[in-house]
Amino acid sequence: QVHLTESGGGSVQTGGSLRLSCEVSGYTGSRACVAWFRQAPGEEREGVAAIRTGGGLTYYSDSVKGRFTISQRNDKKNTVDLEMNSLEPEDTGTYYCAADLPPCAVSPTLPLQPSFEYWGRGTQVSVPS
Repeated sequence: QVHLTESGGGSVQTGGSLRLSCEVSGYTGSRACVAWFRQAPGEEREGVAAIRTGGGLTYYSDSVKGRFTISQRNDKKNTVDLEMNSLEPEDTGTYYCAADLPPCAVSPTLPLQPSFEYWGRGTQVSVPS
């Protein structure tokens, strides 16, 4: 059984940084697709970044491109981080980790759909205005 556990949320001032982590348990192989979605109150869930583990492609939404970086840890292969810099009030929301096992694909240009099979419970990010 695959489980996803997010950590690293919190409150930060505009312009600050946070790192979110998603620990994947129940799967030890490579080429899984791991994504980060976020949802603000009253808004639809938005896919912001994704990576195919084991050295695959990455995807970023236009709203975070150049500010967020998704990566798989070298020292802990079952963990995917989302480094968030230059945070803005518009980045406030609940951030969810999602994953699909292979076969799956991540495209640098195709927007993410919330159709991933596995989901974490979410972690809150707040950037007060």
